[in-house]
Amino acid sequence: MEHNPEATAATMKDVAERAGVSTATVSRALMNPEKVSAATRQKVEQAVIDVGYSPHALARNAKRSESRTILVIVPDICDPFFSEIIRGVEVTAAAEGYLVLIGDCAHQNQQEKSFLNLMLTRQIDGMVLLGSQLPFETGVEEQRNLPPMVMANEFAPELELPTVHIDNLTAAFEAVSHLHQLGHRRIACIAGPEEMPLCHYRLQGYIQALRRNGLAIDANYIVRGDFTFEAGSAAFKQLMALPHPPDALFCHSDIMALGAMSQAKSMGLRVPQDISLVGFDDIELSRYSDPQLTTVAQPRFNIGREAMLLLLEQLQGKMVSNGSRLLDFELKVRGSSARAGRNK
Repeated sequence: MEHNPEATAATMKDVAERAGVSTATVSRALMNPEKVSAATRQKVEQAVIDVGYSPHALARNAKRSESRTILVIVPDICDPFFSEIIRGVEVTAAAEGYLVLIGDCAHQNQQEKSFLNLMLTRQIDGMVLLGSQLPFETGVEEQRNLPPMVMANEFAPELELPTVHIDNLTAAFEAVSHLHQLGHRRIACIAGPEEMPLCHYRLQGYIQALRRNGLAIDANYIVRGDFTFEAGSAAFKQLMALPHPPDALFCHSDIMALGAMSQAKSMGLRVPQDISLVGFDDIELSRYSDPQLTTVAQPRFNIGREAMLLLLEQLQGKMVSNGSRLLDFELKVRGSSARAGRNK
């Protein structure tokens, strides 16, 4: 006899039996998770994944109903870098009749269950992830029972997701090589968090550029920050306190570069006469600093747009391969970098 998928669609009763609770408890755990214990929520959520339950399943075609809603997970909603990526997602989604919800992972511990609940109960059709980690714990097998997901900006191959980003290593290499071509030899780096893959690639680009140009790698010239103005300022003070302070600085973000620039001015140093600065991202503020910031321009709107297009292809039932879709970057040379020794 031919297998009929409509006859085997998982129900709330299946979830209840799997979790060893009542159907009323399943309903509360999914719709009002604060009303049940953490242990019960975990049992129900695991049971939902195990049986492939979709509360909005349409029996007539065994496909889930469409919410026409997309969830975008942002590492930190306060970081201006993400605004254009989100706009790229929203404009593209709106053209196809989708609403976009924004989830901020800056307080991930509080939001984790809410995000997972949205996914498990199919209140969203898909997710665009702007960071390198899922906002909840799940394995690759469990991932297959969740709505489609796409990663934008970051690259984490272990998640096995379609991904849109730039070549961060090559971009960093070109930025540091630019400083070397200007005659700088003491080039420091304000790096981002060690756990972020893109920071790893940008640091490797910095190191490879120094080696390619015959410059020694000095661990004291590498200081990490958390992509804030304060981190850039603190790192700059630390670098300038060295016995042989740098004469040029490559930063993993414009925000940290602008923090460093502000600290330089407060210390009586001139940019670029006393120290050249290069940032990364080309956020709006980089064009309004004094001097304007030399930076690596990411096509942020297009990153969001392409990520949403990949998600739409999956929602339309098309096969989308995992792995990278690389977009072009551009080094924007502005007033914050100049030839070494100029006007000193």
